[in-house]
Amino acid sequence: TTRNQTQQKRTPARQKRRDEVAVRAGSKVIKQDELSGGLKVGRASTYDHVHELVLTELQDITHESDAIKAGSVGLCNLGNTCFMISSLQCLSNTIPLTDYCLGYDYRKEINRDNVLGTHGQLITAYTELMKQMWLGTMQFTEPSAFLLCLCQFAPQFAGGQQHDAQELLTFLLDGIHEDLNRVKSRPYLPDKDCDGTNDEGDAVMAWQNYLLRNRGIVVDLFQGQHRNTMTCRNKLKKQPNGTSGCGHRNIKFEPFMYLSLPISSKSFTLDECLDLFCMEEPLVGENQWYCPNCKTHVDATKKFDLWILPPILIVHLKRFDYSGHKIEKPIYYPVQNWDLSRAVQSKSGLYPLFDLYAVSNHVGGLGEGHYTAFVKNRFDESWYEMNDSRTRMLDAKTEVGGNP
Repeated sequence: TTRNQTQQKRTPARQKRRDEVAVRAGSKVIKQDELSGGLKVGRASTYDHVHELVLTELQDITHESDAIKAGSVGLCNLGNTCFMISSLQCLSNTIPLTDYCLGYDYRKEINRDNVLGTHGQLITAYTELMKQMWLGTMQFTEPSAFLLCLCQFAPQFAGGQQHDAQELLTFLLDGIHEDLNRVKSRPYLPDKDCDGTNDEGDAVMAWQNYLLRNRGIVVDLFQGQHRNTMTCRNKLKKQPNGTSGCGHRNIKFEPFMYLSLPISSKSFTLDECLDLFCMEEPLVGENQWYCPNCKTHVDATKKFDLWILPPILIVHLKRFDYSGHKIEKPIYYPVQNWDLSRAVQSKSGLYPLFDLYAVSNHVGGLGEGHYTAFVKNRFDESWYEMNDSRTRMLDAKTEVGGNP
């Protein structure tokens, strides 16, 4: 679905129709159209009414003359918690999620019977912190209550040790999702292996099955779908074209919440990192794959393809290798209109353009260092560096993103 100009300004991603059949991530189940025999697309929740309510309230308390703009509030470091602060600042400026917390009665969606959740404690602590950051009048605030709640359910983040911001962000979004999962009873659904003869239909069915177990704000905003293709490369068998293998392919359509992109010595831009992610990977030696056709472990290839992209795309750059060495190479990324149409393989998906609105930065090594965040304020559209409790306006042209 296309978004109007107002919506485009307030969302980190905007997607345009490529054709009349559009299959996308969201909480609405996609069903077969009985009249045409094609795919009937259900529109996911947009929470537009929530956005309008929150925007009105925030505009009442935020003026250009104010010394402190809503959302531009620092967070005190509570002892090596910069990894958490950076992640919270990025999520705080994720407008649809923040508007949901500030303007929607999320309590009625809390799944208190979900053993994978926190019975609503995590989403409640997060929402209270968002209220301090967006509705308060202080230049900075202490996220101590949130940290206490977090460590209650994730003790690995306690003890004042440095941690990975991506690990924190993943746990937090997973926890919020489980707290707000609208599915009360999850059916058991075995994985279906596909052969590539009906990718569009198989992808829809896979997403529909996923929604039978997972529905909610996190799915609507952050989750997409990729295609995972395993191909037999058995050296003892040859194809007519001369390639090794029995010809068997195993395809699965799987949900994802972030892209973890590798970096090589030749990587220079975010697109080049994405190309590496989508590159066919050989599986040999101890990593051999069990081919159900050959009935033994064989050499194989594995390939990921983007199928459906979520409205909000989280990208993680894998800067640490297996030895713990950090890859310091600068990677250039676009601030506006990152076009991923060439990477999306679904022919009935949406044409995606993404605008940057938040960056989590790390300086230092594996066991030490410091996290900050770059965020774009929703009111003045200026970029700010959030460095623990300190806030500084950035020069977007020279300090954020840019081209090589």
